[in-house]
Amino acid sequence: MIIDAHAHLVAPDSLYAFRALLLADGGYHGGTPKISDDALAEAAAGNVTTMDAVGTDLQLLSPRPFHLGSSMRPARMLDPWVRANNDTIARTVALHPTRFAGVGALPLAADEPVSAGFAELDRLVDLGFVGVLVNPDLHEGRGTTPALGDRYWYPLFERLVERDLPIHVHSAGCYSERETYSEHFVTEESIAVLAMLRSAVFTDFPSLRVMISHGGGSVPYQIGRWQADALHPGLGGGPDAERFETSLRRFWFDSVLHHPLSLELLLRTVGADRVLFGTEKPGSGSAPNPATGRDFDDIRPVIEGFDFLSAGERQAVFEDNARTVFPGLKAHQGAS
Repeated sequence: MIIDAHAHLVAPDSLYAFRALLLADGGYHGGTPKISDDALAEAAAGNVTTMDAVGTDLQLLSPRPFHLGSSMRPARMLDPWVRANNDTIARTVALHPTRFAGVGALPLAADEPVSAGFAELDRLVDLGFVGVLVNPDLHEGRGTTPALGDRYWYPLFERLVERDLPIHVHSAGCYSERETYSEHFVTEESIAVLAMLRSAVFTDFPSLRVMISHGGGSVPYQIGRWQADALHPGLGGGPDAERFETSLRRFWFDSVLHHPLSLELLLRTVGADRVLFGTEKPGSGSAPNPATGRDFDDIRPVIEGFDFLSAGERQAVFEDNARTVFPGLKAHQGAS
């Protein structure tokens, strides 16, 4: 089976019209989007067609991150908006329960405690979702959010461990003049990895499962710098310190890298047992690659072509690692 651990909701425009309404009235009236069954079925069927074209059996769907709106003001807009996204995912999964599973968002707003998302987290469990999408920059480039190693996040980590739900770390929108949201993704994912490893998170929550988007941001590419830091006596390291490449294996990483050499570097750096097949397809990588004649996000043939991977390692990347990180997938065994 081919499990795509990183994909986002394909929804009718009426979902996003609901956000426009929230923004127009400041979330004063709340409400729910008017998404017809027929329109949702058409959107879901289109996504299934895309999956069939590239041989994906099961996708884990989360909200489109750049639409998450963590920094929306007033913050009361966030709860109905996140709930609407999660409900639309749940309806999509119900239409194709062997092809989709849900990874939900939480209404975590900038400058508010993470406990504000607990009611929705509990509802995700009731809906049968298998994971939680976490945006590490709730200010979306407009301010400073505590890094994921900060104790600000501890109540959420504790709740996730209790619920046996993993985290999919994925930055969201960016309203900084210095970078686009796509560039912000890489920045925040890199900060998340390094901040969590500098902290006591994995000591305090040893069973916390964390998947980092887009191959870990810049960290695998810049690993030499962090290896040196870990062993540098002037920076608090030394010969007895844990090697950075060992620490890095506390995370899992997806394969959403649109360049074969980058993906090969990731696999060789963290090991095939720490990489989950992911495409984010359809998404920003759904553009034709002149070198291959396939879209950049058609990643399955790339992994199948890596002769340094054994058959067992490919099986781990394509399916087994996802089942380890997202044990709730046992409810989705029947993918065609």
